[in-house]
Amino acid sequence: MKRIYDFSRKPAMRNYTISDLQELKVTNKKLTMANPANADEIRACKEAGIDLFVVGMDQIDNVRTIAPTHFCRVGSRWAQFGSNEELLADAFEAMRRGADMYYTLRSLDALEMMSREGIPVQSHIGLIPTFSHYCGGLRGWGRNADEAMKIYETLKRMEDVGVIAVEAECIAEEVLEAVNKKTSIVTFSLGSGMAGDVIMSFVADVCGEASEEDRPPKHAHAFGNVGRLHKQIHEERVAALGQFHIEVTAGNFPYPQTNISMHEGEKDRFLEALDKWSPTHQ
Repeated sequence: MKRIYDFSRKPAMRNYTISDLQELKVTNKKLTMANPANADEIRACKEAGIDLFVVGMDQIDNVRTIAPTHFCRVGSRWAQFGSNEELLADAFEAMRRGADMYYTLRSLDALEMMSREGIPVQSHIGLIPTFSHYCGGLRGWGRNADEAMKIYETLKRMEDVGVIAVEAECIAEEVLEAVNKKTSIVTFSLGSGMAGDVIMSFVADVCGEASEEDRPPKHAHAFGNVGRLHKQIHEERVAALGQFHIEVTAGNFPYPQTNISMHEGEKDRFLEALDKWSPTHQ
């Protein structure tokens, strides 16, 4: 555990720092990252020993309450802001609220702007689902030599503007293994093999929450079967609500044991008073 000042200048502790992530390039130690979407999932990731978190701005406060020492990345959606100035303001806000790194898909100019301000910035290489229109849909990247070289060239351009880390999604594992040795950028492998410095996966994929109809991606491996529990909970909920509806419709519910009764003798007194009541008594 490392003592730090966070980016709002408050004393804090972190399980990993930016320097620790960069050291992974030398030690070859592998860290895990997942994306808890609510307080319950944050607790589950913490208890399971997940090293690093990625959350939206709406969850950073929960992370700092539930897992105050965990390294946490916060990011923005590509079209969330219309200008680099708005993007920079959001990055500053995320860092003030306890983020340790900021993720964006925006241009090299935007990446350099944030880097110049001292913001640890992460970008994305390989398959970028937001830009899947440009590449013919969701597919693997770097499966031929020309595309593999483009991945490396993009990585080096990002390195030149000060990018700290990249999410490497659905890249041929041989490509990530080769380029990871030729860059100072920390790579977060999502479906790109074991060569990444950090191995990332989604909570829903790890826990087995997707159904076959959802067509989970090739890199999604379920280590659990939470989907079965979700289905069971849904079925139990429908059964309970249905029984409630039946009992009310039949005139059986509310049951006597669920109702409140007057104290002994008070009903007669109340009814007597009710019979005698008139507007003049107001």
